[in-house]
Amino acid sequence: MKIVILNGSGRKGNTDALINAFAEGAKAANEIDIIETDKVNVSPCRGCGACKCTDGCVAKDDSNAVVDRIVAADLIVFASPIYWWGVTAQLKTVIDKCYCKAAFLKGKKAGLILCAGAPTDDIEFELIKKQFDEMSEYLSWDMVFYKPFYAYNKDEIRNNPDALNEMKELGESFC
Repeated sequence: MKIVILNGSGRKGNTDALINAFAEGAKAANEIDIIETDKVNVSPCRGCGACKCTDGCVAKDDSNAVVDRIVAADLIVFASPIYWWGVTAQLKTVIDKCYCKAAFLKGKKAGLILCAGAPTDDIEFELIKKQFDEMSEYLSWDMVFYKPFYAYNKDEIRNNPDALNEMKELGESFC
């Protein structure tokens, strides 16, 4: 299986630790492609409609190359810290650009990893999960997992063997 992980964090902290643990568990039987959303040159979607949801984006940037990597995936994992009750702007920009080939994203498996300095039952987690539930319904995705984590300090997850083991075991479940 090809697994594409969209890393919404620009730091090498909690979200990165969760992604790495998941990838470690999944790599034995899967091709893993991690897209660092803060490192790609993807402009915001202008809603021009030229793509027709199939033809790709007209922007002269990394949009088509990034979206093609996502389209090629069997499982798309979205991972982000929570900033202001949402995923990071970098991740949201990449998600918005998926519109240019939305017709090719139908029927995928998807997963969601979130990390914030608030309890996991806080409204910010609920808001993002609901957004992804709606995207999943629209694109006929099978949302195979949702993993919320609390971590306030930058390296809190790296020092949490239970969280790291949980993510590694989740990755292994796709082997």
